[in-house]
Amino acid sequence: TVLDTPSRRTPETDELGALPVWDLADLYPAMDSPQVKADLERADREATDFEAQYKGRLADMLAGEAGGDALAEAIRAFEAIEEGIGRLMSYAGLVYAQDTSDPSRAKFHGDLQDRLTTVSTKLLFFPLEINRLSDEAIEAALTSPALARYRPWLEDLRLERPYQLSDELERLFHEKSVTSRAAWNRLFDETLSSLRFEVDGEALPLEPTLNRLLDALEARRRAAAEAL
Repeated sequence: TVLDTPSRRTPETDELGALPVWDLADLYPAMDSPQVKADLERADREATDFEAQYKGRLADMLAGEAGGDALAEAIRAFEAIEEGIGRLMSYAGLVYAQDTSDPSRAKFHGDLQDRLTTVSTKLLFFPLEINRLSDEAIEAALTSPALARYRPWLEDLRLERPYQLSDELERLFHEKSVTSRAAWNRLFDETLSSLRFEVDGEALPLEPTLNRLLDALEARRRAAAEAL
């Protein structure tokens, strides 16, 4: 669904009227809504409990009675937490993508990304430990119908085993992702959104300028190309 908003108009879009934007209310009502804070706190709490319950115990759990069922239950809990984190991060990313030049949106996206990285660090042990389980143990456990449901996920995950580093290095790279790769991505987005090009006396952002390269009139295409 979309909402019309005249505040996002530019000289290039004036002739089209108010353009539609995403309605993100199905995720969260607003950046400062209590639901965002509540879901963030719940994700942190559940991740803490999950780490306390399962960290360092997967091999023994799988070797025990009904080990396949037990691992399936752990994966279901992991999946639920990841889904909550994904919902929050999707909302933050979409809000930010609506207007990457808005400082409040950039701060919300950056802050939430930082908080969720801290939360997900508590879950990092789980796929690492699964990849340390033997193929024989996994295949035996997959006779459990509950675990067999997750066979495609397990097979995809275990393809990464040859490239898996130590837990300490994996944790370091994960924690640093916010201030390394993700930070450069944000800088790139913000830099592009801040660009302005003088086209026929109008200061246009990048997208409308690129759009003019497809204009039916040669003069408008040439003006856009020269501005770029």
